[in-house]
Amino acid sequence: MSRHSWRSFITSCWRSTKEGSVTETKKPRPIPKSPQRMSYYDISSSGTPLSPEDLSLSLPGSNLHVFTLAELKAVTRNFSTTNFIGSGGFGPVFKGYVDDKLRPGLKAQHVAVKSLDLEGLQGHREWLAEVIFLGQLRHPHLAKLIGYCCEDEHRMLVYEYMARGSLENHLFKRLLASLPWSTRIKIAVGAAKGLAFLHEAEKPVIYRDFKASNILLDSDYTAKLSDFGLAKDGPQGEETHVTTRVMGTRGYAAPEYLLTGHLTAKSDVYSFGVVLLELLSGRRSVDKNRSNREKNLVEWARPQLNNPQKLSRVMDRNLEGQYSTKGAQKAAAVAYKCLNLNPKKRPDMRAVVETLEPLLEMNDVPIGPFVYTAPAETENDGRKEMDVKTAAKVNGLKQRVPNSAVRSEATIHMDSKGLYRNSPRHHQSSRRQNREHGV
Repeated sequence: MSRHSWRSFITSCWRSTKEGSVTETKKPRPIPKSPQRMSYYDISSSGTPLSPEDLSLSLPGSNLHVFTLAELKAVTRNFSTTNFIGSGGFGPVFKGYVDDKLRPGLKAQHVAVKSLDLEGLQGHREWLAEVIFLGQLRHPHLAKLIGYCCEDEHRMLVYEYMARGSLENHLFKRLLASLPWSTRIKIAVGAAKGLAFLHEAEKPVIYRDFKASNILLDSDYTAKLSDFGLAKDGPQGEETHVTTRVMGTRGYAAPEYLLTGHLTAKSDVYSFGVVLLELLSGRRSVDKNRSNREKNLVEWARPQLNNPQKLSRVMDRNLEGQYSTKGAQKAAAVAYKCLNLNPKKRPDMRAVVETLEPLLEMNDVPIGPFVYTAPAETENDGRKEMDVKTAAKVNGLKQRVPNSAVRSEATIHMDSKGLYRNSPRHHQSSRRQNREHGV
């Protein structure tokens, strides 16, 4: 970015605050609109001073709202700890609620407000990148940016609220139930479609930071890519790559990018392979708590992905075998290709989508037994009896699910003498009868 345009934008943020609010600016002087997406370079290299409102007007079709700090304090209860959702590389995230009372025409909805940590690793450049990219890019598998705030030193982003949080939380934080096989494939397909959309755009975008924590899930487990702070415009014309300083997350970044700083769409494909492997295995890309041999997930698992006999060692034990064997083999084969050390041999994301999407229709997932554990027998007037209500419930279950396995400390079947078979009283009676018959 040229020093002039960068300083102009920052200065305008301060000036608009002193004049009243971010939205109360002088006559806007937006960059002339183009039917094509404005790139980060188009915005940052312009000599035209930009106010926050000018920025919104300069992004074709963005319809972004420029919020004031006071407005975002109101919707988050002054960034209350009760509204705190989590924190990432950009800074803390708070849940809020907006409607047309705040802004005319604003849809009533819950939102996530990301506030830049002034002492963190990211800054104004990453904030601006998110505004520029997500202000223009719209897709079912990209997080929707609703608006932003640039006031004094404050930099904030307002997103649609994603009810189920990040994929990282579901895979690695055991407080949540393990994701079933079909949901994992749905997430993989959705994330792949998001990347394919970015790579196939008229002006391609390289995501550069594809990882489990940046994949957000809505109430239906639809995957959406978020956090575009490190995204880059892809190579143009005859260019084969973009040369940039190495940034990203250890364990996800492509090896050739780490070595040379050369960034291509195939760098994202490698990162997708890592996340797909995490979905299959339930393991982190790098886990210091494991043995030296298994600390790096890709190094340990990739040699086993193309071997059907060894693949079961890689699959997440929390799935308890409840997954499509054929589907797992096909997904593992995709991960194997994405993780090829030679970027030219990796598939493009469209091919990945076309391979993974049919797995959603596979219905060969084994159905495990329904297991019910009845409570132990209780004392009642000196005799052990089973709770009649419990017996009725279990009998009902057996009728509805005749092939289920029912484990209990007290068995529910009654014989003609009112004894429960396999109960202590039943066995005592059986031994007495056997002695009487000389057995």
